[in-house]
Amino acid sequence: MWIDEAVNSGLSSIVRFARVLRRDIAAVRNAVELPWSNGQAEGQINRLKTIKRAMYGRAGPELLRARMLPLNNSYHHTK
Repeated sequence: MWIDEAVNSGLSSIVRFARVLRRDIAAVRNAVELPWSNGQAEGQINRLKTIKRAMYGRAGPELLRARMLPLNNSYHHTK
């Protein structure tokens, strides 16, 4: 199996990746083979974290401006 070859490659970053992949191989296999996804849950968590950062003042003016002001397409032409 290629994961075994990667573990024995001697390249530390490849070895580390292969070991983690091997440890979580059941989760990786399920992610590829099964039709279910946790994308909706992750999206909601991301949305809630963004709102929370904005509430506590850590979002920064750029993010707040992007979330509060409507997108003006006249400024985003690509020619």
